[in-house]
Amino acid sequence: MAAVDSFYLLYREIARSCNCYIEALALVGAWYTARKSITVVCDFYSLIRLHFIPRLVSRADLIKQYGRWAVVSGATDGVGRAYAEELASRGLNIVLISRSQEKLQMVAKDIADTYKVETDIIVADFSSGREIYDMIREALQDRDIGILVNNVGVFYPYPQYFTQVSEDTLWDIVNVNIAAASLMVHIVLPGMVERKKGAIVTISSGSCCKPTPQLAAFSASKAYLDHFSRALQYEYASKGIFVQSLIPFYVATNVATPGSFLHKCPWLVPSPKVYAHHAVSTLGISKRTTGYWSHSIQFLFAQYMPEWLWVWGANILNRSLRKEALSCKA
Repeated sequence: MAAVDSFYLLYREIARSCNCYIEALALVGAWYTARKSITVVCDFYSLIRLHFIPRLVSRADLIKQYGRWAVVSGATDGVGRAYAEELASRGLNIVLISRSQEKLQMVAKDIADTYKVETDIIVADFSSGREIYDMIREALQDRDIGILVNNVGVFYPYPQYFTQVSEDTLWDIVNVNIAAASLMVHIVLPGMVERKKGAIVTISSGSCCKPTPQLAAFSASKAYLDHFSRALQYEYASKGIFVQSLIPFYVATNVATPGSFLHKCPWLVPSPKVYAHHAVSTLGISKRTTGYWSHSIQFLFAQYMPEWLWVWGANILNRSLRKEALSCKA
């Protein structure tokens, strides 16, 4: 009994001595909890302000705000084509850039006939190297380019471990995903600065949020685009240029296997047309956004989840996508 009484007295004395430290720790915990709660509330407010409030007001006049012509790279399929059509629906003339002349002519005619705007095409294979950019610069030199959309990119055939990716694919990822956006900005930005208005939209990827296994080179190239865009915004915002980094998660394009589970969740994986409609409405409002409301929720979870959990989820998803792709080939 004496031992118990002694332990109790010792415990009481220790608690009394440490009381001030416990209070200090409680204050720190309360401050941290309040800070995180305020951050989450602000993030959800930003999501509502960005993706829902603009739909309740009249659409911005992009021609007056930026200029009459928009240039879209990788414009014959998927998000690139949908983005070009959405800009055309708002009255902008469109310059389409891709490597297939036949597809370019078809898409340009469809856009011109549907939206009654002017269209032009530039045939360019961005994987060819530096020689194509002199031709692009010459074709664009007399245009009042108001918006540049850097969409062209190279994806893995399906998620793969790095040593399984061919050297040609790795080289294309560098030439197309990184070099093309950088040099296209270098071509059009001087004219925008001279006119003191313009917008540059560079389409990155949700895989840039954290290191993504089985998409190592692709996700790294998209991280470059994200950082590149954010740095440009700091450099040129004071000169009237709006630079936006778009960070979409999965969109139901031909990159995803037709019939896969990605195509069965339209609210989570929108069509290119739906995605582009939402993404264009964020132009001039957010410098860094996913472009779509459910992708913004995914982005919030990605920001707050620990890296090991992101990697675990990415491994499961990419294994599933690889299995689906290989089964379709078989």
